[in-house]
Amino acid sequence: MIEIIPAIDIINGKCVRLTQGDFAQQTSYNDNPLEVAKAFEQAGIKRLHLVDLDGAKQKKIVNHKVLEDIAAYTSLVIDFGGGLQSDEDIEKAFSCGAAQVTGGSIAVKQPQLFEKWIQKYGAKKIILGADARDGMIAVSGWQEVTAISVFALIEDYLAKGIQYVICTDVAKDGLLAGPSFELYEELLKRFPLLKLIASGGVTTMEDIERLDDMNVYGAIIGKAYYEGKIKLKELERFLV
Repeated sequence: MIEIIPAIDIINGKCVRLTQGDFAQQTSYNDNPLEVAKAFEQAGIKRLHLVDLDGAKQKKIVNHKVLEDIAAYTSLVIDFGGGLQSDEDIEKAFSCGAAQVTGGSIAVKQPQLFEKWIQKYGAKKIILGADARDGMIAVSGWQEVTAISVFALIEDYLAKGIQYVICTDVAKDGLLAGPSFELYEELLKRFPLLKLIASGGVTTMEDIERLDDMNVYGAIIGKAYYEGKIKLKELERFLV
């Protein structure tokens, strides 16, 4: 059964969504992220993908207070990302209540540091963020497309012990146009043991059902929930 993982993206302490990672295309949904997290918990959701967008921009954790509050006042298993660039950042994330952290740009730009984290904290706590545009890894808030293929990056880090990968097709994110099924199919064909978490474009219950049929480990739901396309009540059958 696929794991349902709602996303809360934070700018200035508020719950927002960007379209394709563009800060100029920003919609604010709630001034109180803790309120949103509690609604998820009450619906039976177990996990949360929490992204510090200010942190991603400033290359250091900024909204740690939001993480601290959600960890303190809910039982959600929080995967935290955005701005993790140093040992100090990752220690702060875990001390503020994150159960897991996601590293994207750092896995590409500082691979030795990211490998050290995998060894120090274990593969259950470190998620690889593999964001791709046209099959190539995109970093630095998706502003920079590298010459590294998503398949090569994942293969490299699987050899280094990574188990969980959040894969976002940048071209799909925030557009409510469906996820990148072909990409996920190819990834699971090549790496059948991968705990693949689909992100970007998940719009309907049919999308979730199809991902579940493909044996995708988890689905991150963002804009589709905030825009009312997917209701918490509809997700109940996936919340065992």
